[in-house]
Amino acid sequence: MTGNVAQVFVVEEDWRATLAAIRASLRGGGRLVLETRDPARRAWEEWTRAATWTRVQVPGVGEVETWIDLTAVALPLVSFRTSFVFHADGAVLTSDSTLRFRDRAEVTASLTAAGFVIDEVREAPDRPGREMVFVATTGQPPP
Repeated sequence: MTGNVAQVFVVEEDWRATLAAIRASLRGGGRLVLETRDPARRAWEEWTRAATWTRVQVPGVGEVETWIDLTAVALPLVSFRTSFVFHADGAVLTSDSTLRFRDRAEVTASLTAAGFVIDEVREAPDRPGREMVFVATTGQPPP
């Protein structure tokens, strides 16, 4: 579960159902690896236009500007808007998103409740101090 996809499950029942479905689809000894932002790091404080604005040249499309604006913080939920401006025709597209920030204890409890054994929790090697990577298994494979 890469790219912090675990955070898109903002409703607890959806998160539990997803973990249960993953657990049911894995054989004994199967692994689930997920990464999620560490809420203690407060990454959303950097989600401003000034900090995220960029302009890129996209082949076949032309120049595109993009940035993120924080729209709401009601922990554990954080909402933001990503904007895209296409200079070729002036089109502006926006995408509104909400993420759920779970701390280590909450992720651990939810994985354990779903029947996983946590083998380790480490930092993302390319984002030290920003994310937690959980490595969990379904337990020992059958003999």
